[in-house]
Amino acid sequence: MCIFCFPTSAVIPLHDHPGMTVFSKVLYGSMHVKAYDWVEPARFQETKGPGYRPVRLAKLATDKILTPQYGTSILYPKSGGNMHCFTAVTPCAVLDILTPPYNEDAGRKCTYYVDYPFSTFSAVNGADNEKEEYAWLSEIDTPDDLHMRPGVYAGPAIQV
Repeated sequence: MCIFCFPTSAVIPLHDHPGMTVFSKVLYGSMHVKAYDWVEPARFQETKGPGYRPVRLAKLATDKILTPQYGTSILYPKSGGNMHCFTAVTPCAVLDILTPPYNEDAGRKCTYYVDYPFSTFSAVNGADNEKEEYAWLSEIDTPDDLHMRPGVYAGPAIQV
């Protein structure tokens, strides 16, 4: 369980929650969410040049601003926008409950991505009619400028 507190314009870059279900609720403020799900069966494109990683086709699941009135959103391991990024429109806080928790040994490691417009790479059969709903995602290293500060547990509010 985590509570993320964002100043205006703060970003958690595009990332995933592999094999996990996540319940999210905006507690105050407003936050833009852009989220994708993988297209199945998987479709990959090779990129050019040494050191370039292949891209995988994803379909846009969500692209909207969330507020406390929105309610709780749920993402599942393979649907609901498992690859997503957050951008604070105003100062805001988000409660996330992740289950099961991240565990690299069990294959639940957070991966970061960059998204490219569908038109960046060659066309894929079956997706031409709705190009704006698709993007190519490429895995990237954890961004150097990503800094999350852990909260401090002060113990129980009432001592007996």
